[in-house]
Amino acid sequence: MATNPASPRDYVPDTLIADDIDAYLAAHQRKSMLRFITCGSVDDGKSTLIGRLLYDSKQIFEDQLSALESDSKRVGTQGQNIDFALLVDGLAAEREQGITIDVAYRFFATPARKFIVADTPGHEQYTRNMVTGASTADLAVILTDARKGVLTQTRRHSYLAQLVGIRHIVLAVNKMDLVGYDQSRFDAIVEDYRAFANEIGIDAFTAIPISGLGGDNIVDRSTAMDWYAGPTLMHHLDTVEIDADREAARPFRMGVQWVNRPNLDFRGFAGMIASGSISVGDPIRVLPSGRSSTVARIVTFGGDLRSARAGQSVTLTLADEIDCSRGDIIAAADDAPQVADQFEAKLVWLDAEPLLPGRAYWLKIGTQTVSATVQAPKCTIDVNTLQSLAATTLHLNDIGETEIITDRPIAFEAYADSRELGGFILIDRMTNRTVAAGMLSYALRRAQNVHWQAVEVTREAHARQKGQTPKLLWFTGLSGSGKSTIANLVEKRLHALGKHSFLLDGDNVRHGLNRDLGFGDADRIENIRRVGEVAKLMTDAGLIVLTAFISPFRAERELVRSLLPDGEFVEIFIDTPLDVAEQRDVKGLYKKARSGEIPHFTGISSPYEAPETPDIHIDTRRLTPEEAAEAIVERVVGVWSPML
Repeated sequence: MATNPASPRDYVPDTLIADDIDAYLAAHQRKSMLRFITCGSVDDGKSTLIGRLLYDSKQIFEDQLSALESDSKRVGTQGQNIDFALLVDGLAAEREQGITIDVAYRFFATPARKFIVADTPGHEQYTRNMVTGASTADLAVILTDARKGVLTQTRRHSYLAQLVGIRHIVLAVNKMDLVGYDQSRFDAIVEDYRAFANEIGIDAFTAIPISGLGGDNIVDRSTAMDWYAGPTLMHHLDTVEIDADREAARPFRMGVQWVNRPNLDFRGFAGMIASGSISVGDPIRVLPSGRSSTVARIVTFGGDLRSARAGQSVTLTLADEIDCSRGDIIAAADDAPQVADQFEAKLVWLDAEPLLPGRAYWLKIGTQTVSATVQAPKCTIDVNTLQSLAATTLHLNDIGETEIITDRPIAFEAYADSRELGGFILIDRMTNRTVAAGMLSYALRRAQNVHWQAVEVTREAHARQKGQTPKLLWFTGLSGSGKSTIANLVEKRLHALGKHSFLLDGDNVRHGLNRDLGFGDADRIENIRRVGEVAKLMTDAGLIVLTAFISPFRAERELVRSLLPDGEFVEIFIDTPLDVAEQRDVKGLYKKARSGEIPHFTGISSPYEAPETPDIHIDTRRLTPEEAAEAIVERVVGVWSPML
């Protein structure tokens, strides 16, 4: 094999004649792919190990080798030694500090297999980066320094690897050269790790004594450790059984990524087969709707197939014209996944901002994206002691158990059975940041027992009876801005015009429906969620509903908007500067908040997120309450009414 490859053909052995080259390259394309990560504590040698694998498998180009030798001298590596870590520590901060911060992905190949390796950071503050790398891995190489043994991060990363479903674990005891290749030291570390592995559910692992710097037991067997009879790391990576065959043996599952409709004569459903196999004529079921049909064609770019299996991207056409759209799951008719909307789940929190229980996030699971709310965590897991700790929220790198409720049923499987239908991410609806990675455990029983009861008098019928279009007029603004005053005037005018309306006021609702809620961020979110659901029921009855709530967070106001048909939610921003609101402080609330008597007071010790593009903007510095009410009524119902 070429020492310094410059093109795909340089991977071809020199002994092959020209006629065999294309066949060899075709065989290379058919090799299996193993995705693995290296993880462990800081300075255990993860980057050095990957660099050594690349070097010994002849995957370094000539210019890379020259640059590597030059960089090694600059950072202090002398003599014949090369600092292999520089191959993957790409960030300037990583090279300066000698640590890994970001996840570095590298591709390499051997005659037996292709590989994608992720070098993940060891610092606890970068745990979220490690989870990112582990989420798609088949195998984890857990490194530990032979001098230090099993450390906190060794345990943490092992727990996370097991949590995200990695089934193949390699314990690589590195830097054996620094302990004189002592077998007893290796055996002691393996026994220590085995005790911990048993506690967290790792039934089996492969332990290999190595030296990343010297290359011992990496690709070639070490002559300094003749007491070790197991495989080298490279041999194990080449031969370990990966999950591709396991997925192929599971029931058929395919998420619909795209509905292919190039013309009126063709309608197909495109996606990658996540598990199992499918053949023309096989019965299928579309979830969550539950409609069934049979496969008419399996279409690919290269032509139609009689059958396809896990890992292939195909377009399926069905024998029947049934409703199927992006995000739906096409599954084997006789072995379909469950459908539910409430789940027990584990979350790894990835965001600097903590979880706000009750807030709506986007939940993305496979090709499905739904709105979901996360309940307050039942507990967090201390990965060092494996104890469950009481918690009210989740902070960066926390691992917690919680309940998740989606706004509509989704097809799913337990994460232990399927990463594709059991693993998900949570996305902040306002910033689009990925805030958490999660694993579904099971559906909550009540989710299967509660069904929507169909009614024959529709919301349209209610609206026709009242001769009006239902609306939700959502007044938002600081305490003292004039929301309740203006909302009350608006309802008086609507009533005088013969409109059917009802006003939900923040203080009034707190006396009954929401009397159990406080004023912390989580309780404020739940307060608005409940009011939004009540307001929706009232608009279903054909009413024009008015609400006067501070509702400080944009995400919750947008959640309520999403509950209603387009055009029915009217966000009305009662814009009053903080200093003006304080001057109007008839209840003395701002004074108490300034003195610390009232915690979590909006505008003082809790934020107010003003609407960016409100449907109606009322500047109370320019309009009196009566003028504001007239302007709102005219905008909402298209009728100007004289002052009453």
